[in-house]
Amino acid sequence: MSVITAELAPERDVTYGRGPLSHFVTDVWVLVKRSIARIRREPETLADVTFQPVIFILMFAYVFGGAIALLGGGNYHEYLIGGMLGMGLAQTAPGVAVALVTDMSTGLIDRFRSLPMSRWAVLAARSVAELLTQMIGAVVVVGVGLAIGWRVHTNAADVITAFALALLFGYAFTWAGICLGMTLRSPEAAQQTGFILFLPMVFISCAFVPIQGMPGWLQPVAEWNPMSAIATACRKLFGNPNPAAAIHSWPLQHPELAVLGWSAAMLVVFAPVAVHLYRRKALG
Repeated sequence: MSVITAELAPERDVTYGRGPLSHFVTDVWVLVKRSIARIRREPETLADVTFQPVIFILMFAYVFGGAIALLGGGNYHEYLIGGMLGMGLAQTAPGVAVALVTDMSTGLIDRFRSLPMSRWAVLAARSVAELLTQMIGAVVVVGVGLAIGWRVHTNAADVITAFALALLFGYAFTWAGICLGMTLRSPEAAQQTGFILFLPMVFISCAFVPIQGMPGWLQPVAEWNPMSAIATACRKLFGNPNPAAAIHSWPLQHPELAVLGWSAAMLVVFAPVAVHLYRRKALG
């Protein structure tokens, strides 16, 4: 905490007379640097975007993949990476919930209240820091995918669009994790609740298996699952096997628009709610 105080105080002297927006950006940047410094000291905090994606990719590619048939054929390894990219980015949400609850329970937020800083910079900085870790996760997924035979069959513009949509989706989903962290009281509860909410969302989608193989009553749930939209969009833009394209459901026929819609909805809903919960819980 002495480091944060030392960094913020000089910024106030140098930026005296500047507007609230400038102060807000400065505070966010200082807190993002704090998160980066923590990662350097404790690299194991990146396990959810480094080791976990590797384990999931190898497990599904070489253990379960042989038992999963794709409608219309195609390489399951190429099918898998689109789903893993979305999962790898979204699975940071439970982690941010745990981190926020930990900061609350250890009194760190109370210390922030005593500093001459923007009250909302804490949440904004947390979301930006998570976006940086999500970029690392995307690189890991791509690297492992290339190693197991995943290839892109489209142009550079489509690939850039796919990663942009994935990162937007991951950033929006982070705010859901921030809301979760604002409502729970212990890191253990945040971890367990995040797992309970996140796991069904991932598996009741086309991230790992085609929707056509699910029971009829479950298929509409999977079709409108945001995870299915991001997985389908990535597969379409990468030119990978995409059985969901045969399903006449709006999110799967227009996956790029669906991802934009889901991302916008999550930001519009969860970001204001997170700010409200933070003000009520942290600022009294």
